[in-house]
Amino acid sequence: MELAEIALLTAAAVHLGFQVTVTGVVYPALARVPPDQWGPAHRAHTQAITPVVVVVYGSLVVTGGWVLWSGPRVGAWVALAATAVALLATALAAAPAHGRLAGGRDPLVLRRLLRADLVRTLAAAVAVAALMTVR
Repeated sequence: MELAEIALLTAAAVHLGFQVTVTGVVYPALARVPPDQWGPAHRAHTQAITPVVVVVYGSLVVTGGWVLWSGPRVGAWVALAATAVALLATALAAAPAHGRLAGGRDPLVLRRLLRADLVRTLAAAVAVAALMTVR
């Protein structure tokens, strides 16, 4: 495995750990917040998680670019595609859902967020599994 692929594997593994934590702990806790406490809870969540999201997703972009520049092998291409799915799910579904939820708790939008998050977690798992096949 090339150094760039090792860096991407590291970033992808961190991303998977982050996503599993968000999917299994953070979002379920947020979903249990009563409507009358939603505003402050959602703001606190957003303020706390944003720096982590920037670091995790930023590392995926940087290491993914490095792998692209280095000439990825098949497993790395699959990982890059899976990572792109996670990034797109964030940009097209999760971020807009959070934007709507900032205005108030909406069960339908919250369900969309949870589905988008599951897509991100599955994509992160595929990325790690694909990189583990690169030798």
